[in-house]
Amino acid sequence: MATNDALDASALRALLSEKQGATHVRAALNASVISAVNYSEVVAKLADRGGNPAAVSAGLAALHLGVVAFDQSQAAQAGALITGSRAAGLVFGDRSCLALATSRSLIALTADRSWTTLRPSVQIECIR
Repeated sequence: MATNDALDASALRALLSEKQGATHVRAALNASVISAVNYSEVVAKLADRGGNPAAVSAGLAALHLGVVAFDQSQAAQAGALITGSRAAGLVFGDRSCLALATSRSLIALTADRSWTTLRPSVQIECIR
């Protein structure tokens, strides 16, 4: 199956917690990848909420979600996005998702509505 979407950590967290937008993410999951940066964000959030690290890793592995290494090209793109995304409140993880989407011509799937104010070179789809 072709890869269509780059998941932001907020989208994956919505799926895992069955919040608004979870159905949208579930439908896109088989055609999605996630940056190692965003994957780390999700693991950290689950661990911070008391999740057992081994159980968290096993649960995420069961999703069969492709985790993409954060490389030098994506790092440069994420860094360059700071000027255009600061006003929308995007943080490093958000910019890393956009960099992955840009590098692979994917749709950036997020739960953060503030992204819709951006004018990036990739398509952004808000799940809520």
